[in-house]
Amino acid sequence: MNDLASHYESILSAIQADPRYLSNIDWGKPRKGHPEGSVRSHIAELERNLKRLQHKLTDLEIAKLRVLIHVHDTFKAEAAEGVPISDPNSHASLARSFLSEFCDDEEMLTIVQYHDEPYALWLQQRSKRGLNLQRFETLMLNITDWTLFLAFNIVDGCTSGKRGEPVRWLFEQVWERVDSRVTIDDVP
Repeated sequence: MNDLASHYESILSAIQADPRYLSNIDWGKPRKGHPEGSVRSHIAELERNLKRLQHKLTDLEIAKLRVLIHVHDTFKAEAAEGVPISDPNSHASLARSFLSEFCDDEEMLTIVQYHDEPYALWLQQRSKRGLNLQRFETLMLNITDWTLFLAFNIVDGCTSGKRGEPVRWLFEQVWERVDSRVTIDDVP
């Protein structure tokens, strides 16, 4: 493992020792999209999903994804329900704020902020409202590391309580516009 990957492993260790992290990971009960219940169980499933993809990823990408796995949903217990991801009280904004205390990597902060945006856009596309192109283009502009973002979407979007359809839709929307070592063929 290189020095930078070790740096992110150290960040993960600090996160895992933080009392806020520890007080939130047992939150949750089985619900739509999360039959596993607790954040802790969700993290364990995502860690298993990451193992299936790691042959396509660098040590640094794996270390960064592990940080994202442990942070992205950890503040759902404290979040306001039904607010946009940009709201300071959304679980994504709370996770971004928490991660920013450990890491100043703007791409990581952006990914944690936008991690559920593809699913929200997919839901919009399926509804009578259609796809919000401005919102989609904002996502396209804000994400720069598409291998990391798409890998995270596979890891988080292909769990036992979720269908892979939204993740496949994301690949179909971005594939000709981005570079990534992970592909639609990696979606289970």
